[in-house]
Amino acid sequence: MAGIAPNNSGVDGAAFSGLKNRLLLPSWLTIGVLLVIPVLLMLVYSFLTKEFRGGVVWEFSIAAYDQFFLDRGLFGDEPVKIEWTYINIFIRSIVQAGLATFFCLLIGFPTAYYIATRPPSTRAFWLFMVTVPYWVNLLIRTVSMKFLIRDSGPLNQWLLQLGVISEPIHLINTNVAVQLGLFYSYLPFMVLPIYAAVERFDFALVEAAHDLYADRMTTLRRVLIPAVKPGIIAGCILVFVPSLGAFLAPDLLGGAKNFMIGSLIEEQFKGSAGNWPFGAAASMILLSLVLVVLMFYARNEARSRS
Repeated sequence: MAGIAPNNSGVDGAAFSGLKNRLLLPSWLTIGVLLVIPVLLMLVYSFLTKEFRGGVVWEFSIAAYDQFFLDRGLFGDEPVKIEWTYINIFIRSIVQAGLATFFCLLIGFPTAYYIATRPPSTRAFWLFMVTVPYWVNLLIRTVSMKFLIRDSGPLNQWLLQLGVISEPIHLINTNVAVQLGLFYSYLPFMVLPIYAAVERFDFALVEAAHDLYADRMTTLRRVLIPAVKPGIIAGCILVFVPSLGAFLAPDLLGGAKNFMIGSLIEEQFKGSAGNWPFGAAASMILLSLVLVVLMFYARNEARSRS
């Protein structure tokens, strides 16, 4: 039997080993120009001094961070106290983002499971139904939500007609309205990662669990959730991080009494009279919190894999 000639049509991957840095160059440039440089500029601005008529003075100071955490009085000559105004806004932001993540997970997990267990021919339709509202700009969707839940809006009118309530429910300019806005804005960010994880799940494991007399809740808790945990964590991060810095929903649905940290930062950069160093300092504090959360998650993941 004649020997089989070696297949020379393939290209050895080692031939491209020297090109990997060049191939990554566009990505590194994009990250550097659009992410690293703006963050560094924000860090520098957070240590500058506010000019009286707006803008900044190139004199380095920690006054912006001092203003965020400490209250020294109107003229700076009173006993130092903790500035709870901004700290409470920060705490409110964390709570709202956490609740938005919880509710998105509560609704997003069964939604993703349902879509992933449909016949392959219909999954695209259900994904389309989840994502089609998000083809519209976030501002327009938030304004639509405000119209929907206002005192004379369709939601109250329907509930009144059905006899569920006797008078309109006041939702606008409340924490509930902000929560509705965050939930509506970021629900697909929870559904899609979990859907991708459930779709790859081997359902033969569920059948094996039932053969071993595990009930549905035990199978869900001991088999399904651990297998799709990466998708759940990815969805939680994708919802929590943007919810933490959101400003459209708090501005349009929450009003001045329900400020979140994103709204506070946005206000500092409005017009020429804004306090840019303070806004930059608040941004860096927010960024630090996000980095701590992500580093904590990465550390736990590394421990679980070791």
